[in-house]
Amino acid sequence: MIVALLSAMVAAAKVQLPQMFQDGMVLQRGKPIPVWGTADAGEHVAVTFKKKVFETTADAQGHWQVVLPEQKAGGPYTLNVESGSTLTISDVLIGDVWLCSGQSNIDVTIERVYPQYGKVIDDYQNPQIRMFRVQTDYDTHGPKHDVKPTPINWKPVTKENAWLFSAVGYFLGREMYEKTGVPQGIIVNSLGGTPIQAWLPADTLKRYFPDLWQRTQFYQDDKMVQAMQQTNQLAQRRWQQMLTEGDPGLAEGWAAADYDDSQWELKQVFATQPNGRPQSVDLFHGRLNGSLWARQLVEVDAAHAGQPCRLLVGTLYDADETYVNGKKVGQTGYQYPPRRYQIPAGLLRAGRNALTVRFITKGGAPHFIPEKPYKLIFDDGTEVALSTQWRIHTGAQLPGSPGIDAGGQNLPTVLYNAMLHPLAPYSLAGVVWYQGESNTGGDARHYQTWLTQLIGSWRQLFRQPQLPFVVAQLANYMEPADQPQHTGWCTVREAQRQATLLTPNTALAVNIDLGEAVDIHPLLKREVAQRIARCFDHLIWHPKTLLSPQVVKTEKRGTEVLLTLDQPLLNEGVLYEFEVAGPDGRYHNAQATGNGTTITLQAPVENAQWVRYAWKNNPARANVYGKSTLPMSPCQLKL
Repeated sequence: MIVALLSAMVAAAKVQLPQMFQDGMVLQRGKPIPVWGTADAGEHVAVTFKKKVFETTADAQGHWQVVLPEQKAGGPYTLNVESGSTLTISDVLIGDVWLCSGQSNIDVTIERVYPQYGKVIDDYQNPQIRMFRVQTDYDTHGPKHDVKPTPINWKPVTKENAWLFSAVGYFLGREMYEKTGVPQGIIVNSLGGTPIQAWLPADTLKRYFPDLWQRTQFYQDDKMVQAMQQTNQLAQRRWQQMLTEGDPGLAEGWAAADYDDSQWELKQVFATQPNGRPQSVDLFHGRLNGSLWARQLVEVDAAHAGQPCRLLVGTLYDADETYVNGKKVGQTGYQYPPRRYQIPAGLLRAGRNALTVRFITKGGAPHFIPEKPYKLIFDDGTEVALSTQWRIHTGAQLPGSPGIDAGGQNLPTVLYNAMLHPLAPYSLAGVVWYQGESNTGGDARHYQTWLTQLIGSWRQLFRQPQLPFVVAQLANYMEPADQPQHTGWCTVREAQRQATLLTPNTALAVNIDLGEAVDIHPLLKREVAQRIARCFDHLIWHPKTLLSPQVVKTEKRGTEVLLTLDQPLLNEGVLYEFEVAGPDGRYHNAQATGNGTTITLQAPVENAQWVRYAWKNNPARANVYGKSTLPMSPCQLKL
């Protein structure tokens, strides 16, 4: 019995490595390389790399670490770790490692943007670029020592491997490989909808924002949280049950090909604004808890009858189930993803085909999103546009779906604990931070402080005091406006600009011309990645590389305000989206012209005190570009 017990203890005494250390991994060139893990307390650990051995002993908690000396780019190599048992990591490359973090615009996948770049993605694969996706996790109690296992674990870049990987991360890897010719490792560590507070360490928030820290402390009782979560699950289940049982459209077959919808309201789902842009029409005349049905008949010629095709139903608010001739062809659980559904062979018939969308909302106004594709696409390239007129009928109307705040992934510190802390001290070339949409509400005024603290705390965690950071500025979004605005989007963009101006070894990737009025997740992710790559090139290798133009001097001359840029203008002449305020702080549109490195404003007020540029949710006419070919950032300047 004693011998068997000792044998079991010896067998269990195995060295372990974090999830980051797997076959195909990329290690950072030109910097010390920490390697760490766990073993039995007091166990001897030997790490062998390129025929050199590095030894240490596990501490009382079983943690150990060695640091490999700086390495030149190359590989593949093998890394062995031995302590009672041996772990072998194969196909290890030395190159540059980039950490991409933030919320949903980092999350947006290659699948989502594929129609924008099809052939560019189809024709590319590169085993020298490896991808690692940190799995979603959060923890209210404190920092974890490892992340969850992930299916995208240092996979080489191919279309198939990258399909559900970050588009920004994918294109950044390609850009940096083209610039350097060395292996690239892309770590994506992001989560849609999350505020910056969730990515900050507890000690920072406890010191500067104790109220936020206390909010997380409320959720320390696991039994309480589990009870809240269970209550929410039961409430959602009951709401869905009532929706299904109470929806006459399901019982009466409203999606059927031969259903008579002639008594339904015929509605034009888009209206034209005074500026000529389309806008959504509220299909229910207010907020709806429940379901709403929309139908139209789509003509298909005999040549395409029975053929498979893709159905594009733009994007919808909020969830949907979509049917063709009574057969469900797709469903989506929330508003943002594009609806791209496959119609199977044999379903379409010559003549009229019934297309039915069942909207499901919980307190929103169901509607179609304009400026998105609504059509059938056949394999031979033939397209059939959908009508903008639909027949509309209300399905089930329910009370609001009840819920209890059970904390979760948006709480302060919880993502830092579970998704960031376990990655350190993995050696990095730089960090991309693309986040801010979730902080455009009432807390936008704190964003500069939080972002500055995030940069400092992450640098400290990864033991790289000058770790390069590139902040991807929020893109233009929502309807353009002719008159001055002051919104949370403006405030967060300025906070991002100020944080990078005042924090050494950081840069701002300006994206004010890469957004979409109707989509918080714009598709031009390759262009975003190109600008991020240019920022890193400036920070790390070529400091003379020009980035977005910046105002370096302001001057008042009578009724004129002169702004001097750090580089010549790309486009001289009339410039737009400038505003000037006097002592009362009220902003007015200002005429502007550009020549060389100077922008001249005609101040519409006496004693001008402030200038703003592109200070709107969507400054559609903003046209200040520098010699760099990059746009100038939105900004607010004191004269």
